[in-house]
Amino acid sequence: MIDLNQYQTIIFDCDGVVLNSNFQKIEAYRNTALKYGATQDQAQALVDHHVSLTGISRYVKFDYFLKEIIKTDVTEEKKNFLVKTLNDEVINLLANCEIAQGLGQLRERYSDQKWMVASGGDQEELRYLFRQKKIDQFFDQGIFGSPRSKHDIIKQEIKASSFPVLFLGDSKYDIETAEKFNLDFIFVSGWTDLDEWQAICQNKKLTTINYLSELAS
Repeated sequence: MIDLNQYQTIIFDCDGVVLNSNFQKIEAYRNTALKYGATQDQAQALVDHHVSLTGISRYVKFDYFLKEIIKTDVTEEKKNFLVKTLNDEVINLLANCEIAQGLGQLRERYSDQKWMVASGGDQEELRYLFRQKKIDQFFDQGIFGSPRSKHDIIKQEIKASSFPVLFLGDSKYDIETAEKFNLDFIFVSGWTDLDEWQAICQNKKLTTINYLSELAS
């Protein structure tokens, strides 16, 4: 069993860690592209780009979608439409998505630690979803997301007094973030959309678990 008592702070990614939402997010991106007027192939190209950059802000992905896939100028009006449409799609698709089992038990067990969410998802969307699912109270250090990147969130929100820190994630970007800020890291594999996760984790000698419930047992 992994003992978390050594940590002052635990940072959670959202999609694929706290919520079983990676594949719903994929469909949300596809639907958003189609509502913008993209072809099926263009929508698939956005999905592929999203999956390859899991954990990166949607603002960055939509810049790429407009410039490289649709081949059009990037304007605030176009980006606002895409972001608003994606927000609506995500709220609808994630309303009933599964919450990690054992989350409440884990919070009770490690009640003295600071908990924080650092996600590529939209910050206000995340806070709304967590309130709706009645899990927002677990994250006393805050629930943070885009338009800030995870790098910016951690740089701005984690203080010297917060260390040692553990980061729980399920993407290459999560791994890179932990390495950049010298954070201990556990890869949560059960809901990841990263096909090559096993090879990456083996190569980097990362600790892995299937689900958060393993830390609460």
